[in-house]
Amino acid sequence: MSSSDPTDDDRGAAAGTAPFAHFDTDLTAEDWAAKRRAGELGFGPIFWAPIQVLSPTVTVGLGRTNLTLIRPTIVQTDAAEPYAGFDLRESPHRNPAVSVHFNPAAYGATGPGTYVFTFAVDAPTRAAFTPSGYAGSGTVDAPGSIRFSGRRVITIILRNVPPGLDASAAIEQTSGEAWSWFSTRIAHPPLVFDPLPIG
Repeated sequence: MSSSDPTDDDRGAAAGTAPFAHFDTDLTAEDWAAKRRAGELGFGPIFWAPIQVLSPTVTVGLGRTNLTLIRPTIVQTDAAEPYAGFDLRESPHRNPAVSVHFNPAAYGATGPGTYVFTFAVDAPTRAAFTPSGYAGSGTVDAPGSIRFSGRRVITIILRNVPPGLDASAAIEQTSGEAWSWFSTRIAHPPLVFDPLPIG
């Protein structure tokens, strides 16, 4: 492990400080249940803790897992909630974006897996984003575009990702004004229970 690789303690600390509880979710429990029932998420290990959380203060994970910020206007690492600020008006020739590259094998994956990337974003005024991803021979589940104001997460699901692939997920601003990105959580799909029949 190189000196730039986070330790287990670093990953745990990052997971503990990620402000996801303060953001609205874009997928409800019913959405996750429908995806699970349709067999879209596949099966495999499910863990409560995230695999990795990347943020302005944790930009590199294991292997080739890393973060790319495209056209930020500010990166504030000493704030109570570290963030990177973006504004399409300040970048007329290239859309601002946050891109996360993820190497599953570096985290112990030995077979194809499904990974959920959640980007914590705050858009005080209405802004539009195009989520995207790369899963190699797997598939990407991302909305074509999403428009909102306020604090929420944008979810991108990569299914059947080969373990040795450098997979990626990204959000790109396509309209609107200033917004902030706080962190991206990489995790396995949430645990979904089907209700037991009564009687």
